[in-house]
Amino acid sequence: MVDVLALVEARLRTALGDPDARAAVTFLGTDRVEVLRFPGDNQDGPVVRYATLGMSAQPMSDPTAMLADPVAGPRAELVLSVRGGLADTDKVLRPLAVLAASPQVEGVVVAPGASLDVGEPLWPGAPFTSVLVAEPGGLVEDLELDAPLDPVRFLPLLPMTPNEAAWKRVHGAQALQERWLTNGTDLRDPSRRSVPLD
Repeated sequence: MVDVLALVEARLRTALGDPDARAAVTFLGTDRVEVLRFPGDNQDGPVVRYATLGMSAQPMSDPTAMLADPVAGPRAELVLSVRGGLADTDKVLRPLAVLAASPQVEGVVVAPGASLDVGEPLWPGAPFTSVLVAEPGGLVEDLELDAPLDPVRFLPLLPMTPNEAAWKRVHGAQALQERWLTNGTDLRDPSRRSVPLD
């Protein structure tokens, strides 16, 4: 059987460089989930990326299915990008691991457009308790696996304030993303305010 996680880590390293830290979290009855931290820079300063490693070991299965298929089904890992040095964002490791374990724990299929809520600030003092799952393919390309395995998709996470999350439930993910775009919202700012929603 192919070692999916070794291939996933290799893809992450190719796209993001070498991680400078990693932490492992194990929840009762689930596989271990690691979170890797990748330092980096862009034209606006340092950006830290956090990527899960372990979520894609098992395919996500339809929660209404009687039996989970051990082979077929969507596979994904989560990627969060934030500006470095502005907040204690390294504390996001456990919330990210919780989100990555949710397909195993709660039987959910994580897909673009979904909201994921951890019920507490993503890191100390964060104005966000939830994230919007964005479309994959930009930062880290999908990882094709041999048939019959589905490819691993690397899903970007966009932190949402409680007001944004509530607005998104009514108007949809696309409308919220358009609102962010129209207002020039810096979605990597770990202490940004909610976008105007009136």
